Amino acid sequence: MKTIFDPAVVGSKDAYRLLIGLVVPRPIGWIGTVGSDGVRNLAPFSFFNVFGPVHVGFSTVRPDGAHKDTLKNVLETGVFTVNTVTEDVAEAMNLSSGSYPAGVDEFEVAGLTARTGDLVSAPMVVESQANLECRLIQTVDLGSGAMASTLVIGETLRFHVDPELFVDGRIDPGRYRAVGRLGGRAYSTTRDRFEMPRPQQDHS
Repeated sequence: MKTIFDPAVVGSKDAYRLLIGLVVPRPIGWIGTVGSDGVRNLAPFSFFNVFGPVHVGFSTVRPDGAHKDTLKNVLETGVFTVNTVTEDVAEAMNLSSGSYPAGVDEFEVAGLTARTGDLVSAPMVVESQANLECRLIQTVDLGSGAMASTLVIGETLRFHVDPELFVDGRIDPGRYRAVGRLGGRAYSTTRDRFEMPRPQQDHS
C-alpha cells in the first residue's frame, strides 16, 4: 500500500520535496539574462526541459508574488540564454545558485567569462560546452500563493556547441559529461549508461 500525500494538506514545501525527489534526474538550465539596467544575471534552474525541436522552457517559483531577477530580466528584454552544465563547471554553477542581492553579477561571483550572444543581448557562459540563444515566446503563470510559479518558454535562435562533443555528427554522451539534479543537495552524472533499441513495428 502506497502512502498518499495531498499537496493541499501537506503544504507547498513538502509537496515540492516530494516532486524534486521523485522526478529525477532533471536537466539543469543555466539561464543567462541581462536587465534593462545592464546588470547581468546567471542562475541554474532544474525545472527545465525541451518542448520541441527548438523550444525550451524553465520555471521559476514566486511564492511571495515577486519576480526573481531572471524572470524580471526576461520580461524586460524578451531574451535569455541556456548554458549547459557539465562536470567541469558544476562548482561554478553551484556558486551562481546563491540568493544574492539584486545587482550582484553571478558571472563575477562564480569566476566565469560572459559573452553577449550574437542575436540576443543576454550573456552566455563561455566555459559551458554549449550555449543556446533564446527568444521569449510565452510565459504561463501557474498556481497561486505559496505554490505559484511562472513557466518561461523560449525559441532557440542559435546553438553554440563545442566541436569536441561530436562523434559521427551526433552529441556523444561520453564526451558531454552532463550533470543532472536530484533531490536535496544531490546531483548525478551521465557516466553510467545503457542502451535499449526501440521496438520495430510491422506495418505490412
